[in-house]
Amino acid sequence: MTRPLSVIFYWHMHQPFYCEADTGRYHLPWVYLHAIKDYTDMAEIISQLPGARAVVNYVPSLTAQIEDYAEHLRDFLDGKHKQINDPLLASLAEKSGQFTKSERQFLLESCFRLNHERNMHRYPSYSLLWTMAEHAKHHHAVEYLGDSYFTDLVTWYHLAWLGETVREHNFVARRLIEKGKGFSYQDRRDLLTLIASLLDHIPSTYRKLVADGKIELTTTPYAHPIIPLMLDFNSARATVHDAELPKEPYPGGRERAEEHIALSRSNHERLFGETPAGCWPAEGAVSDETLALMGKAGFKWCATGEAVLHHSLQYNVREQQGNRDLYRPWLVGEGNEQITCFFRDDRLSDLIGFEYSRWQTRDAVNNFMHELAGIHHRTQGMEAPVVAIIMDGENAWEHYHQNALPFLTRLYQSIAEHDDYNLTTFSDYLAEHPASSKLGHLVPGSWVYGNLSTWIGDKAKTRGWELLIEAKHAFDAHIGKLAPNQQEAAREQLRICEGSDWCWWFGDYNPGEAVRDFDNLYRHHLGKLYQLLCCPVPPSLNISISTGGGDAEGGGTMRRGGAGS
Repeated sequence: MTRPLSVIFYWHMHQPFYCEADTGRYHLPWVYLHAIKDYTDMAEIISQLPGARAVVNYVPSLTAQIEDYAEHLRDFLDGKHKQINDPLLASLAEKSGQFTKSERQFLLESCFRLNHERNMHRYPSYSLLWTMAEHAKHHHAVEYLGDSYFTDLVTWYHLAWLGETVREHNFVARRLIEKGKGFSYQDRRDLLTLIASLLDHIPSTYRKLVADGKIELTTTPYAHPIIPLMLDFNSARATVHDAELPKEPYPGGRERAEEHIALSRSNHERLFGETPAGCWPAEGAVSDETLALMGKAGFKWCATGEAVLHHSLQYNVREQQGNRDLYRPWLVGEGNEQITCFFRDDRLSDLIGFEYSRWQTRDAVNNFMHELAGIHHRTQGMEAPVVAIIMDGENAWEHYHQNALPFLTRLYQSIAEHDDYNLTTFSDYLAEHPASSKLGHLVPGSWVYGNLSTWIGDKAKTRGWELLIEAKHAFDAHIGKLAPNQQEAAREQLRICEGSDWCWWFGDYNPGEAVRDFDNLYRHHLGKLYQLLCCPVPPSLNISISTGGGDAEGGGTMRRGGAGS
Protein backbone atom coordinates (compact mmCIF):
# COMPACT_ATOMS: atom_id res chain seq x y z
CA MET A 1 0.00 0.00 0.00
CA THR A 2 1.31 3.45 -0.95
CA ARG A 3 1.99 5.68 2.04
CA PRO A 4 0.27 9.08 2.06
CA LEU A 5 2.37 12.16 1.51
CA SER A 6 2.46 14.39 4.58
CA VAL A 7 1.74 18.01 3.63
CA ILE A 8 2.61 20.88 5.97
CA PHE A 9 1.72 24.53 5.45
CA TYR A 10 3.92 26.88 7.47
CA TRP A 11 2.73 30.49 7.54
CA HIS A 12 5.25 33.05 8.82
CA MET A 13 3.88 36.24 10.43
CA HIS A 14 6.39 39.03 10.94
CA GLN A 15 6.72 42.79 11.13
CA PRO A 16 9.69 44.80 12.45
CA PHE A 17 9.43 47.45 15.16
CA TYR A 18 7.77 50.45 13.50
CA CYS A 19 7.44 52.66 16.57
CA GLU A 20 9.47 55.84 16.09
CA ALA A 21 12.40 55.94 18.47
CA ASP A 22 11.93 59.55 19.57
CA THR A 23 8.17 60.12 19.55
CA GLY A 24 6.71 56.75 20.51
CA ARG A 25 4.38 56.99 17.50
CA TYR A 26 4.15 54.31 14.85
CA HIS A 27 5.96 55.28 11.68
CA LEU A 28 4.19 52.71 9.47
CA PRO A 29 0.80 50.98 10.02
CA TRP A 30 1.51 47.49 8.74
CA VAL A 31 1.24 45.71 12.10
CA TYR A 32 -2.38 46.56 12.78
CA LEU A 33 -3.44 46.50 9.12
CA HIS A 34 -2.14 42.96 8.60
CA ALA A 35 -3.63 41.99 11.95
CA ILE A 36 -7.17 43.03 11.04
CA LYS A 37 -6.86 41.43 7.62
CA ASP A 38 -4.44 38.52 7.27
CA TYR A 39 -3.96 37.24 10.83
CA THR A 40 -7.73 37.40 11.31
CA ASP A 41 -8.63 35.73 8.02
CA MET A 42 -5.99 33.00 8.28
CA ALA A 43 -7.30 31.94 11.69
CA GLU A 44 -10.95 32.05 10.66
CA ILE A 45 -10.39 29.95 7.53
CA ILE A 46 -8.59 27.21 9.47
CA SER A 47 -11.19 27.35 12.24
CA GLN A 48 -14.14 26.85 9.90
CA LEU A 49 -12.75 23.98 7.80
CA PRO A 50 -12.90 20.55 9.52
CA GLY A 51 -9.77 19.11 7.89
CA ALA A 52 -7.65 22.25 7.73
CA ARG A 53 -4.38 22.22 9.69
CA ALA A 54 -1.25 24.36 9.55
CA VAL A 55 1.78 25.64 11.41
CA VAL A 56 1.84 29.36 12.19
CA ASN A 57 4.90 31.34 13.20
CA TYR A 58 4.62 34.57 15.20
CA VAL A 59 7.71 36.72 15.69
CA PRO A 60 7.85 38.39 19.14
CA SER A 61 8.60 41.77 17.56
CA LEU A 62 5.18 41.47 15.90
CA THR A 63 3.15 40.17 18.85
CA ALA A 64 4.62 42.86 21.13
CA GLN A 65 3.28 45.52 18.77
CA ILE A 66 -0.12 43.83 18.42
CA GLU A 67 -0.45 43.88 22.20
CA ASP A 68 0.66 47.52 22.31
CA TYR A 69 -1.90 48.57 19.70
CA ALA A 70 -4.68 46.66 21.44
CA GLU A 71 -3.92 48.15 24.85
CA HIS A 72 -3.55 51.65 23.45
CA LEU A 73 -6.87 51.50 21.60
CA ARG A 74 -8.66 50.09 24.64
CA ASP A 75 -7.36 52.95 26.76
CA PHE A 76 -8.37 55.51 24.14
CA LEU A 77 -11.89 54.12 23.79
CA ASP A 78 -12.23 53.99 27.58
CA GLY A 79 -11.21 57.64 27.81
CA LYS A 80 -7.96 57.00 29.67
CA HIS A 81 -5.98 59.12 27.22
CA LYS A 82 -6.80 61.47 24.36
CA GLN A 83 -4.15 60.56 21.79
CA ILE A 84 -3.65 57.52 19.57
CA ASN A 85 -0.05 56.57 18.80
CA ASP A 86 -0.65 55.80 15.13
CA PRO A 87 -1.37 58.70 12.75
CA LEU A 88 -3.78 56.74 10.52
CA LEU A 89 -5.82 55.48 13.46
CA ALA A 90 -5.70 58.97 14.98
CA SER A 91 -7.16 60.34 11.73
CA LEU A 92 -9.93 57.74 11.83
CA ALA A 93 -10.72 58.78 15.41
CA GLU A 94 -10.57 62.54 14.80
CA LYS A 95 -13.86 63.79 16.27
CA SER A 96 -13.98 67.12 14.43
CA GLY A 97 -13.41 65.54 11.05
CA GLN A 98 -11.16 68.45 10.17
CA PHE A 99 -7.57 68.12 9.03
CA THR A 100 -4.69 70.49 8.40
CA LYS A 101 -3.07 70.80 4.99
CA SER A 102 -0.21 68.49 6.00
CA GLU A 103 -2.65 65.97 7.49
CA ARG A 104 -4.65 65.97 4.27
CA GLN A 105 -1.49 65.35 2.27
CA PHE A 106 -0.60 62.50 4.61
CA LEU A 107 -4.01 60.89 4.07
CA LEU A 108 -3.76 61.24 0.29
CA GLU A 109 -0.35 59.55 0.39
CA SER A 110 -1.39 56.81 2.83
CA CYS A 111 -4.97 55.84 2.11
CA PHE A 112 -4.42 54.39 -1.34
CA ARG A 113 -1.61 52.06 -0.23
CA LEU A 114 -3.24 48.75 -1.07
CA ASN A 115 -3.96 46.62 -4.11
CA HIS A 116 -6.20 48.85 -6.19
CA GLU A 117 -7.72 46.17 -8.37
CA ARG A 118 -8.49 43.73 -5.57
CA ASN A 119 -9.35 45.98 -2.64
CA MET A 120 -10.25 49.44 -3.91
CA HIS A 121 -12.00 49.37 -7.28
CA ARG A 122 -14.29 46.55 -6.13
CA TYR A 123 -16.04 49.25 -4.05
CA PRO A 124 -17.52 52.03 -6.26
CA SER A 125 -17.54 54.59 -3.45
CA TYR A 126 -13.87 54.02 -2.64
CA SER A 127 -12.94 53.94 -6.32
CA LEU A 128 -14.66 57.31 -6.74
CA LEU A 129 -12.47 58.80 -4.02
CA TRP A 130 -9.41 57.69 -5.98
CA THR A 131 -10.75 59.22 -9.19
CA MET A 132 -11.49 62.49 -7.40
CA ALA A 133 -8.00 62.60 -5.90
CA GLU A 134 -6.31 61.95 -9.24
CA HIS A 135 -8.44 64.59 -10.92
CA ALA A 136 -7.74 67.13 -8.18
CA LYS A 137 -3.99 66.51 -8.28
CA HIS A 138 -3.92 66.76 -12.07
CA HIS A 139 -5.68 70.16 -11.94
CA HIS A 140 -3.81 71.40 -8.85
CA ALA A 141 -7.12 71.54 -6.98
CA VAL A 142 -6.52 69.33 -3.93
CA GLU A 143 -7.57 72.19 -1.65
CA TYR A 144 -11.11 71.88 -3.03
CA LEU A 145 -11.49 68.41 -1.51
CA GLY A 146 -13.61 69.01 1.58
CA ASP A 147 -13.54 67.61 5.11
CA SER A 148 -16.08 64.91 4.33
CA TYR A 149 -13.84 63.66 1.52
CA PHE A 150 -11.03 62.93 3.98
CA THR A 151 -13.22 61.35 6.66
CA ASP A 152 -14.71 59.08 4.00
CA LEU A 153 -11.22 58.34 2.64
CA VAL A 154 -9.70 57.23 5.95
CA THR A 155 -12.84 55.19 6.71
CA TRP A 156 -12.76 53.40 3.38
CA TYR A 157 -9.07 52.65 3.72
CA HIS A 158 -9.68 50.78 6.95
CA LEU A 159 -12.79 49.06 5.60
CA ALA A 160 -10.76 47.83 2.62
CA TRP A 161 -8.05 46.48 4.94
CA LEU A 162 -10.47 44.43 7.02
CA GLY A 163 -10.28 40.68 6.57
CA GLU A 164 -12.62 39.16 4.04
CA THR A 165 -14.29 37.11 6.76
CA VAL A 166 -14.86 40.31 8.77
CA ARG A 167 -16.35 42.17 5.82
CA GLU A 168 -18.66 39.24 5.16
CA HIS A 169 -19.92 38.56 8.66
CA ASN A 170 -19.41 41.56 10.96
CA PHE A 171 -22.46 43.83 11.28
CA VAL A 172 -20.47 47.07 11.68
CA ALA A 173 -18.33 46.35 8.64
CA ARG A 174 -21.30 45.40 6.48
CA ARG A 175 -23.31 48.43 7.58
CA LEU A 176 -20.53 50.88 6.78
CA ILE A 177 -19.75 49.28 3.42
CA GLU A 178 -23.42 49.48 2.48
CA LYS A 179 -23.59 53.12 3.66
CA GLY A 180 -20.70 53.96 1.35
CA LYS A 181 -20.22 57.65 2.10
CA GLY A 182 -20.95 60.44 4.56
CA PHE A 183 -19.43 58.53 7.48
CA SER A 184 -20.15 60.20 10.81
CA TYR A 185 -17.90 60.35 13.86
CA GLN A 186 -19.97 57.55 15.40
CA ASP A 187 -19.44 55.43 12.28
CA ARG A 188 -15.71 55.93 12.55
CA ARG A 189 -15.70 55.24 16.28
CA ASP A 190 -17.65 52.01 15.67
CA LEU A 191 -15.02 50.99 13.13
CA LEU A 192 -12.23 51.87 15.56
CA THR A 193 -13.93 49.71 18.21
CA LEU A 194 -14.07 46.82 15.74
CA ILE A 195 -10.36 47.22 14.95
CA ALA A 196 -9.53 47.24 18.67
CA SER A 197 -11.55 44.06 19.18
CA LEU A 198 -9.84 42.25 16.30
CA LEU A 199 -6.41 43.14 17.66
CA ASP A 200 -7.35 42.17 21.18
CA HIS A 201 -8.58 38.71 20.18
CA ILE A 202 -5.63 37.56 18.08
CA PRO A 203 -3.67 35.82 20.88
CA SER A 204 -6.74 34.06 22.31
CA THR A 205 -7.94 33.05 18.84
CA TYR A 206 -4.66 31.33 18.05
CA ARG A 207 -4.47 29.75 21.50
CA LYS A 208 -7.87 28.17 20.85
CA LEU A 209 -6.74 26.84 17.48
CA VAL A 210 -3.83 25.14 19.25
CA ALA A 211 -6.17 23.70 21.88
CA ASP A 212 -8.46 22.38 19.14
CA GLY A 213 -5.55 20.64 17.41
CA LYS A 214 -5.89 22.82 14.32
CA ILE A 215 -2.47 24.48 14.35
CA GLU A 216 1.00 24.33 15.79
CA LEU A 217 2.44 27.67 16.90
CA THR A 218 6.15 28.49 16.64
CA THR A 219 8.42 31.45 17.17
CA THR A 220 11.50 33.26 15.84
CA PRO A 221 14.39 34.78 17.82
CA TYR A 222 13.01 37.90 19.46
CA ALA A 223 13.65 40.84 17.10
CA HIS A 224 14.21 38.74 13.95
CA PRO A 225 18.05 38.94 13.78
CA ILE A 226 20.14 37.15 11.16
CA ILE A 227 21.93 34.90 13.63
CA PRO A 228 24.58 33.37 11.31
CA LEU A 229 25.89 36.89 10.69
CA MET A 230 25.79 37.82 14.36
CA LEU A 231 27.94 34.78 15.02
CA ASP A 232 30.34 35.16 12.08
CA PHE A 233 30.21 37.57 9.13
CA ASN A 234 32.38 35.13 7.16
CA SER A 235 29.41 32.77 6.95
CA ALA A 236 28.21 34.98 4.08
CA ARG A 237 31.26 33.93 2.05
CA ALA A 238 30.34 30.25 2.19
CA THR A 239 28.12 30.91 -0.85
CA VAL A 240 29.12 34.41 -2.05
CA HIS A 241 32.90 34.35 -1.98
CA ASP A 242 33.43 38.04 -2.77
CA ALA A 243 30.87 39.41 -0.31
CA GLU A 244 31.94 42.77 1.12
CA LEU A 245 32.09 42.43 4.92
CA PRO A 246 32.77 44.69 7.90
CA LYS A 247 36.40 44.71 9.03
CA GLU A 248 35.55 43.38 12.50
CA PRO A 249 33.06 40.81 13.85
CA TYR A 250 29.86 41.80 15.58
CA PRO A 251 30.86 42.38 19.24
CA GLY A 252 29.51 39.68 21.56
CA GLY A 253 27.45 38.17 18.77
CA ARG A 254 27.00 34.79 20.43
CA GLU A 255 25.62 36.30 23.64
CA ARG A 256 23.30 38.53 21.62
CA ALA A 257 22.01 35.54 19.64
CA GLU A 258 21.41 33.54 22.82
CA GLU A 259 19.44 36.43 24.28
CA HIS A 260 17.16 36.73 21.24
CA ILE A 261 16.55 32.97 21.31
CA ALA A 262 15.79 32.86 25.04
CA LEU A 263 13.46 35.85 24.85
CA SER A 264 11.54 34.31 21.96
CA ARG A 265 10.75 31.26 24.07
CA SER A 266 9.75 33.20 27.19
CA ASN A 267 7.59 35.64 25.22
CA HIS A 268 5.87 32.82 23.37
CA GLU A 269 5.13 31.01 26.62
CA ARG A 270 3.69 34.16 28.19
CA LEU A 271 1.45 35.04 25.23
CA PHE A 272 0.33 31.62 24.02
CA GLY A 273 0.65 29.54 27.20
CA GLU A 274 2.87 26.82 25.76
CA THR A 275 6.52 26.06 25.06
CA PRO A 276 7.21 26.13 21.30
CA ALA A 277 8.73 22.96 19.88
CA GLY A 278 9.71 24.57 16.59
CA CYS A 279 11.45 27.67 15.35
CA TRP A 280 11.63 29.56 12.09
CA PRO A 281 15.04 31.28 12.21
CA ALA A 282 14.69 34.82 10.89
CA GLU A 283 14.50 34.54 7.08
CA GLY A 284 15.36 30.85 7.44
CA ALA A 285 18.96 31.99 7.99
CA VAL A 286 20.92 29.03 9.34
CA SER A 287 24.39 27.64 9.96
CA ASP A 288 25.70 24.76 12.03
CA GLU A 289 26.37 27.16 14.91
CA THR A 290 22.91 28.72 14.65
CA LEU A 291 21.14 25.37 14.81
CA ALA A 292 23.34 24.26 17.70
CA LEU A 293 22.18 27.29 19.71
CA MET A 294 18.54 26.53 18.93
CA GLY A 295 18.89 22.85 19.77
CA LYS A 296 20.62 23.68 23.04
CA ALA A 297 17.83 26.15 23.88
CA GLY A 298 15.26 23.35 23.65
CA PHE A 299 13.85 23.61 20.13
CA LYS A 300 13.13 20.21 18.60
CA TRP A 301 12.90 21.29 14.98
CA CYS A 302 13.44 24.24 12.66
CA ALA A 303 13.04 24.96 8.95
CA THR A 304 14.87 26.78 6.19
CA GLY A 305 15.02 27.11 2.41
CA GLU A 306 15.47 24.43 -0.22
CA ALA A 307 18.64 25.97 -1.65
CA VAL A 308 20.40 25.54 1.69
CA LEU A 309 19.95 21.80 1.24
CA HIS A 310 21.32 21.98 -2.32
CA HIS A 311 24.45 23.70 -1.04
CA SER A 312 24.84 21.39 1.94
CA LEU A 313 24.51 18.17 -0.09
CA GLN A 314 26.60 19.72 -2.90
CA TYR A 315 24.10 18.78 -5.57
CA ASN A 316 20.72 19.97 -6.75
CA VAL A 317 18.19 17.60 -5.22
CA ARG A 318 15.71 18.38 -7.99
CA GLU A 319 18.03 16.76 -10.48
CA GLN A 320 18.70 13.56 -8.57
CA GLN A 321 16.63 10.80 -6.98
CA GLY A 322 13.31 12.40 -7.87
CA ASN A 323 13.74 15.14 -5.24
CA ARG A 324 13.56 12.54 -2.46
CA ASP A 325 16.17 14.22 -0.29
CA LEU A 326 14.02 17.35 -0.21
CA TYR A 327 11.04 15.42 1.13
CA ARG A 328 12.57 14.11 4.32
CA PRO A 329 13.65 15.80 7.58
CA TRP A 330 17.35 15.93 8.40
CA LEU A 331 19.19 15.74 11.71
CA VAL A 332 21.81 18.43 12.26
CA GLY A 333 24.32 18.52 15.13
CA GLU A 334 25.18 16.22 17.99
CA GLY A 335 24.02 15.48 21.54
CA ASN A 336 21.88 18.08 23.28
CA GLU A 337 22.52 20.51 20.40
CA GLN A 338 20.98 18.22 17.79
CA ILE A 339 17.88 19.49 16.00
CA THR A 340 15.68 18.30 13.14
CA CYS A 341 15.61 20.52 10.07
CA PHE A 342 12.90 20.67 7.40
CA PHE A 343 13.45 22.24 3.99
CA ARG A 344 11.03 24.41 2.06
CA ASP A 345 9.69 23.28 -1.30
CA ASP A 346 10.54 26.47 -3.17
CA ARG A 347 8.46 25.67 -6.23
CA LEU A 348 5.19 25.03 -4.41
CA SER A 349 5.73 27.89 -1.98
CA ASP A 350 6.54 30.41 -4.70
CA LEU A 351 3.58 29.32 -6.81
CA ILE A 352 1.31 30.38 -3.94
CA GLY A 353 3.35 33.45 -3.07
CA PHE A 354 3.82 34.90 -6.53
CA GLU A 355 1.87 33.12 -9.27
CA TYR A 356 -1.54 31.81 -8.29
CA SER A 357 -2.95 35.25 -7.44
CA ARG A 358 -3.21 35.83 -11.20
CA TRP A 359 -5.04 32.53 -11.83
CA GLN A 360 -8.65 31.52 -11.48
CA THR A 361 -9.15 29.83 -8.11
CA ARG A 362 -10.17 26.47 -9.58
CA ASP A 363 -7.22 26.43 -11.99
CA ALA A 364 -4.73 27.39 -9.28
CA VAL A 365 -5.88 24.68 -6.87
CA ASN A 366 -6.01 22.07 -9.62
CA ASN A 367 -2.47 22.96 -10.62
CA PHE A 368 -1.27 22.71 -7.02
CA MET A 369 -2.90 19.30 -6.65
CA HIS A 370 -1.23 18.21 -9.89
CA GLU A 371 2.14 19.28 -8.46
CA LEU A 372 1.42 17.36 -5.25
CA ALA A 373 0.49 14.27 -7.26
CA GLY A 374 3.86 14.41 -8.99
CA ILE A 375 5.66 14.59 -5.65
CA HIS A 376 3.56 11.74 -4.30
CA HIS A 377 4.48 9.60 -7.30
CA ARG A 378 8.21 10.40 -7.07
CA THR A 379 8.33 9.62 -3.33
CA GLN A 380 6.66 6.22 -3.51
CA GLY A 381 8.74 3.74 -1.57
CA MET A 382 9.93 6.32 0.95
CA GLU A 383 9.12 5.54 4.58
CA ALA A 384 7.44 8.85 5.40
CA PRO A 385 7.71 11.54 2.71
CA VAL A 386 6.84 15.09 3.76
CA VAL A 387 6.52 18.30 1.76
CA ALA A 388 6.85 21.66 3.50
CA ILE A 389 5.17 24.72 1.97
CA ILE A 390 6.71 27.66 3.83
CA MET A 391 5.93 31.28 3.09
CA ASP A 392 5.00 34.72 4.26
CA GLY A 393 1.50 34.55 5.73
CA GLU A 394 0.76 38.23 5.16
CA ASN A 395 1.78 39.93 1.95
CA ALA A 396 0.59 37.64 -0.84
CA TRP A 397 -3.11 37.66 -0.05
CA GLU A 398 -4.02 41.21 -1.07
CA HIS A 399 -3.09 40.22 -4.64
CA TYR A 400 -5.69 37.43 -4.58
CA HIS A 401 -9.41 37.64 -5.23
CA GLN A 402 -11.17 38.25 -1.89
CA ASN A 403 -7.93 38.16 0.11
CA ALA A 404 -7.41 34.51 -0.94
CA LEU A 405 -10.43 33.31 1.04
CA PRO A 406 -11.79 31.20 -1.89
CA PHE A 407 -8.31 29.96 -2.81
CA LEU A 408 -7.21 28.89 0.68
CA THR A 409 -10.60 27.36 1.46
CA ARG A 410 -10.57 25.22 -1.67
CA LEU A 411 -6.87 24.36 -1.23
CA TYR A 412 -7.24 23.13 2.35
CA GLN A 413 -10.37 21.15 1.46
CA SER A 414 -8.81 19.53 -1.62
CA ILE A 415 -5.82 18.23 0.35
CA ALA A 416 -7.70 17.29 3.52
CA GLU A 417 -10.29 15.27 1.62
CA HIS A 418 -7.77 13.37 -0.55
CA ASP A 419 -6.67 9.91 0.57
CA ASP A 420 -3.15 10.35 -0.83
CA TYR A 421 -2.31 13.24 1.52
CA ASN A 422 -2.06 13.83 5.24
CA LEU A 423 -2.42 17.49 6.22
CA THR A 424 -0.40 17.77 9.42
CA THR A 425 2.07 19.80 11.51
CA PHE A 426 5.82 19.41 11.99
CA SER A 427 5.57 18.19 15.59
CA ASP A 428 2.80 15.70 14.83
CA TYR A 429 4.79 14.40 11.88
CA LEU A 430 7.91 13.90 14.02
CA ALA A 431 5.92 12.17 16.75
CA GLU A 432 5.16 9.39 14.27
CA HIS A 433 8.26 9.63 12.07
CA PRO A 434 11.43 10.76 13.91
CA ALA A 435 14.15 11.97 11.59
CA SER A 436 16.93 9.49 10.86
CA SER A 437 18.89 11.04 7.97
CA LYS A 438 21.98 12.90 9.20
CA LEU A 439 23.33 16.05 7.55
CA GLY A 440 27.04 16.30 8.33
CA HIS A 441 27.42 19.99 7.55
CA LEU A 442 24.86 22.74 6.98
CA VAL A 443 26.20 25.40 4.62
CA PRO A 444 25.22 28.86 5.92
CA GLY A 445 22.34 30.36 3.99
CA SER A 446 18.70 31.45 4.06
CA TRP A 447 15.41 30.85 2.27
CA VAL A 448 16.32 33.67 -0.17
CA TYR A 449 18.57 32.16 -2.86
CA GLY A 450 20.17 29.89 -0.26
CA ASN A 451 22.67 32.61 0.71
CA LEU A 452 22.92 35.67 2.98
CA SER A 453 23.36 38.35 0.31
CA THR A 454 20.02 39.97 1.10
CA TRP A 455 21.48 41.21 4.41
CA ILE A 456 25.19 41.71 3.78
CA GLY A 457 27.78 41.83 1.03
CA ASP A 458 27.38 45.17 -0.76
CA LYS A 459 28.34 48.69 0.25
CA ALA A 460 24.97 49.80 1.65
CA LYS A 461 24.21 46.62 3.60
CA THR A 462 27.72 46.47 5.00
CA ARG A 463 27.44 50.13 6.03
CA GLY A 464 24.29 49.25 7.95
CA TRP A 465 26.25 46.64 9.89
CA GLU A 466 29.15 49.02 10.49
CA LEU A 467 26.82 51.56 12.11
CA LEU A 468 25.40 48.81 14.30
CA ILE A 469 28.89 47.67 15.32
CA GLU A 470 29.77 51.23 16.36
CA ALA A 471 26.59 51.46 18.41
CA LYS A 472 27.29 48.09 20.03
CA HIS A 473 30.74 49.29 21.12
CA ALA A 474 29.07 52.30 22.74
CA PHE A 475 26.56 49.97 24.38
CA ASP A 476 29.30 47.78 25.83
CA ALA A 477 31.20 50.80 27.15
CA HIS A 478 28.26 52.53 28.84
CA ILE A 479 25.60 49.97 29.77
CA GLY A 480 27.19 49.32 33.17
CA LYS A 481 26.94 52.99 34.12
CA LEU A 482 23.14 53.09 33.86
CA ALA A 483 20.43 52.43 36.43
CA PRO A 484 18.59 49.08 36.06
CA ASN A 485 15.52 50.57 34.34
CA GLN A 486 17.78 52.52 31.97
CA GLN A 487 19.74 49.37 31.21
CA GLU A 488 16.62 47.45 30.21
CA ALA A 489 15.45 50.28 27.94
CA ALA A 490 18.86 50.32 26.24
CA ARG A 491 18.88 46.52 25.86
CA GLU A 492 15.45 46.57 24.23
CA GLN A 493 16.57 49.32 21.86
CA LEU A 494 19.67 47.33 20.91
CA ARG A 495 17.51 44.30 20.17
CA ILE A 496 15.37 46.43 17.86
CA CYS A 497 18.46 47.67 16.00
CA GLU A 498 19.65 44.08 15.52
CA GLY A 499 16.56 43.09 13.51
CA SER A 500 16.99 41.80 9.97
CA ASP A 501 14.61 44.17 8.20
CA TRP A 502 16.88 47.19 8.12
CA CYS A 503 19.59 45.64 5.96
CA TRP A 504 16.96 43.73 3.97
CA TRP A 505 15.67 47.00 2.56
CA PHE A 506 19.09 48.42 1.67
CA GLY A 507 19.19 47.41 -1.98
CA ASP A 508 18.45 48.74 -5.45
CA TYR A 509 15.88 45.97 -5.97
CA ASN A 510 13.51 47.73 -3.53
CA PRO A 511 11.28 50.77 -4.20
CA GLY A 512 12.91 54.06 -3.27
CA GLU A 513 10.06 55.24 -1.02
CA ALA A 514 10.15 52.08 1.10
CA VAL A 515 13.95 52.14 1.29
CA ARG A 516 13.86 55.74 2.54
CA ASP A 517 11.28 54.81 5.18
CA PHE A 518 13.38 51.98 6.56
CA ASP A 519 16.67 53.85 6.19
CA ASN A 520 15.34 56.76 8.25
CA LEU A 521 13.72 54.51 10.83
CA TYR A 522 16.88 52.44 11.28
CA ARG A 523 19.05 55.50 11.83
CA HIS A 524 16.48 56.92 14.25
CA HIS A 525 16.54 53.65 16.20
CA LEU A 526 20.33 53.76 16.37
CA GLY A 527 20.20 57.38 17.49
CA LYS A 528 17.73 56.50 20.23
CA LEU A 529 20.12 53.80 21.45
CA TYR A 530 22.89 56.38 21.85
CA GLN A 531 20.48 58.66 23.72
CA LEU A 532 19.48 55.88 26.09
CA LEU A 533 23.17 55.23 26.73
CA CYS A 534 23.59 58.96 27.54
CA CYS A 535 26.01 59.26 24.62
CA PRO A 536 26.14 61.91 21.89
CA VAL A 537 24.53 60.78 18.62
CA PRO A 538 27.30 60.52 16.00
CA PRO A 539 26.98 62.69 12.87
CA SER A 540 27.25 59.54 10.73
CA LEU A 541 23.61 58.80 11.56
CA ASN A 542 22.54 61.89 9.61
CA ILE A 543 23.79 60.37 6.37
CA SER A 544 21.46 58.20 4.28
CA ILE A 545 22.56 54.60 3.80
CA SER A 546 20.60 53.57 0.71
CA THR A 547 18.16 55.03 -1.82
CA GLY A 548 16.72 51.93 -3.52
CA GLY A 549 15.02 52.42 -6.85
CA GLY A 550 13.69 49.01 -7.84
CA ASP A 551 10.21 47.53 -7.87
CA ALA A 552 10.28 44.46 -5.65
CA GLU A 553 7.84 41.68 -6.33
CA GLY A 554 4.91 41.41 -3.98
CA GLY A 555 4.60 45.17 -3.59
CA GLY A 556 8.10 45.63 -2.26
CA THR A 557 7.57 43.26 0.63
CA MET A 558 8.80 39.86 -0.55
CA ARG A 559 11.53 38.20 -2.54
CA ARG A 560 11.41 34.79 -4.15
CA GLY A 561 13.19 32.02 -2.34
CA GLY A 562 15.22 30.94 -5.35
CA ALA A 563 15.76 27.28 -6.11
CA GLY A 564 19.13 25.75 -5.92
CA SER A 565 22.62 26.39 -7.04
